[in-house]
Order: sequence, then structure tokens, then C-alpha cells
Amino acid sequence: MATFLFKTEPTTYSFADLTRDKSTVWDGVSNALALKHLRTVRKGDTVAIYHTGDEKQVVGLAIADSDPFPDPKLGDPKRAVVRLKAGREFPFPVPLGTFRTDAVLKTADLVRLPRLSVMPLTAAQHDRLLERAGLSAKR
Repeated sequence: MATFLFKTEPTTYSFADLTRDKSTVWDGVSNALALKHLRTVRKGDTVAIYHTGDEKQVVGLAIADSDPFPDPKLGDPKRAVVRLKAGREFPFPVPLGTFRTDAVLKTADLVRLPRLSVMPLTAAQHDRLLERAGLSAKR
């Protein structure tokens, strides 16, 4: 299973909203590279949820509950969406500053391409993220 990082503005839709709703269709992705990454998500993949804005931190995990499919609201087959179900909130959110200074996390696209809203994480980045969040990295 792969791991991705999805970014969201928490005042628009937060991890707490996902937890409350239990699942959602993740839409609104329009950047070509972000859409390319979104189209590689598969049901069962892990998704780290990153709050943008004032927070700038990964706050929890979700699970892809579907493969990508065309956004039914837009009628454009190029605009993909994926269903997510709520996972686990992090005991300790992992801030952007940690990504910038950690030897493993600083190689993530979050640091290199900060405006990208959907990006893959390597297995090493996934494990380090969980470690920094106070969770064990069980693969």
C-alpha cells in the first residue's frame, strides 16, 4: 500500500470534519501534477492529512476508500476525486518545521513543492512521519 499527503485548509474542511463525517469525497484538486498523483491513489492507501493556513502541520491519517473516479460535479473526466474514510488523529501533529529539519522528511515534496496539494510519500517518509507523530510504524 502507498502513502500520500493531502493538503486542506482547515477552515474549509478539517480533519475534525472528516472524523465527524466518517467519510468524504476529496475534490477540488486542479493542479496537473497533483491530479497525476491523485490518479495513482488506490483503495486502501494511507493518506496523511495536512492542515495548511495558520497550522501548517500533518494532523492525522485517512484511508482511501475508493480508487480515483471522475468528479461527478464537474463532468470533466480529467478532474479526479477519491473517497476517503477517517483514520486516526495524531497524538502529536507533525509541523512543517519538522519536515524541513528532519533528515528523512526534508526530502518530501511538501518541502520541495510547497504549493502541491496531493503528493506521494516514500515508505521511509511514512514511517518517520508516524514516529514523529508518536505512533509506531507498523507495515
